[in-house]
Amino acid sequence: MKIQLLAATTLITSLLFGIPANAENLQHVEKLLETNACYGCDLSGADLSLTHLIGADLRNANLESANLYDANLEGADLTGANLESANLDSAFLTNATMNNANLDNVNLANATIYDAHIAGASMNELNVSDTTIFNNGIGVGGSYPSVDDEYIFEY
Repeated sequence: MKIQLLAATTLITSLLFGIPANAENLQHVEKLLETNACYGCDLSGADLSLTHLIGADLRNANLESANLYDANLEGADLTGANLESANLDSAFLTNATMNNANLDNVNLANATIYDAHIAGASMNELNVSDTTIFNNGIGVGGSYPSVDDEYIFEY
């Protein structure tokens, strides 16, 4: 009986006094999902996997370490956004704008990136393993592909 009481007390205490979630982040995630816009929001560490953020306004948003696995960001505006260490594995970024964004240490493995705008973006240590990249300013050496070519980079 004492063990059950101790276990129940421990569970209730951890639920009541546990580390609080950042309410502001939760409000920003909720705002993004409801309005498809979150200019300058703090979405750091947010789990946005499998979300449809087509045409989302994420300018100047902080998405550091966010999980955007298999997210659809077609036409999204990520101008000036901080995506450092974000997971965009299998994300769809066709016609996305990432001008002046921080893409350092971003995981873009298996992503699809067509016609993206990336002028002025920081792109140190990108993971582009098995990423389909076409008609962008992202290059890994060699000649510029012709309009009929499509490259899948495998490392």
